[in-house]
Amino acid sequence: MKRREFMILLGGAAVAWPLVALAQKSGVPTVGFMHSLSPEATAAVRAAFLRGLAEAGYIEGSNVSVEYRFARGRFDQLPECAAELVALRVAVIVATGSTVSAFAAKAATSVIPIVFTSGDDPLKVGLVDHLNRPGANITGVTAFATVTAAKRLGLLRELLPNAVGVALLHNPKSPVDAGEMRDLEAAALSLGLRFVVVQAGTETELEPAFASIASKGAQALITSTDPFFFDVRDRMVSLAARYAVPTIYDFREYPAAGGLMSYGTNIAALYRQVGIYTGKILAGIKPGDLPVVQPTSFDLVINLKTAKVLGIDVPPTLLARADEVIE
Repeated sequence: MKRREFMILLGGAAVAWPLVALAQKSGVPTVGFMHSLSPEATAAVRAAFLRGLAEAGYIEGSNVSVEYRFARGRFDQLPECAAELVALRVAVIVATGSTVSAFAAKAATSVIPIVFTSGDDPLKVGLVDHLNRPGANITGVTAFATVTAAKRLGLLRELLPNAVGVALLHNPKSPVDAGEMRDLEAAALSLGLRFVVVQAGTETELEPAFASIASKGAQALITSTDPFFFDVRDRMVSLAARYAVPTIYDFREYPAAGGLMSYGTNIAALYRQVGIYTGKILAGIKPGDLPVVQPTSFDLVINLKTAKVLGIDVPPTLLARADEVIE
């Protein structure tokens, strides 16, 4: 099936960033990479980041070194991760895994260039001043995952036209998804769906959350955009199957693991672009002159095998629009 890539928005003058004050090991620049999850959970996205970095002419262990910091699912550890990278005087901080990671890096330095990933609208949440010319020392890539939450709900409604209620799986420890919840509640109302919230902030809380969905009057589930859920996606897919809950997710990795359906950006392409931008900055371009990269398309992925197990007949019109069908 057809796969789509991000379009790089070119623009801005190639003005050299003052890196001379940043001490580097043996003359080789050091990039600081911080993520809200664990090393084990981020292996694939880190590989995509390094591919992009290599495309820009920088190969880890050859002409660039990378210092890694991981918050392991604890948002309160992200400021410490950023502070450690600033103390190391890295050439670029790559702040990934959540918008919270980006804000932690931004709070830690106004000098070291920052390349972020975000599931939010970075302009709306105040991460940058402008999308085309973000200014200052920051730029990055957005998945607009929270922005497309209402679209995911619409697709779920199209799949299950007789559903009367939908549940949102929410992480109460997440400080950034209040806007997503409001948008989903409004979208559910417009679709004539009863909207309920179930919560899980730890892996042990997942099963009680799934077990409560039916009793709350919901026949389907949508997950909020949260790195914790991505980290435990195999467990979530297993619970959705056990409790027979049709669920739509934000990234392809969920249906690839056996989930029902996803609608969102290509996360590997997102991290590859972060690597490319990091290389551009190392080569001398100011981060504030690099436009925030926005997705130009979103992938609809349907796991037909899972749909059959759940007894769901996927409408032909929905199958025809899918970018990938897993059988």
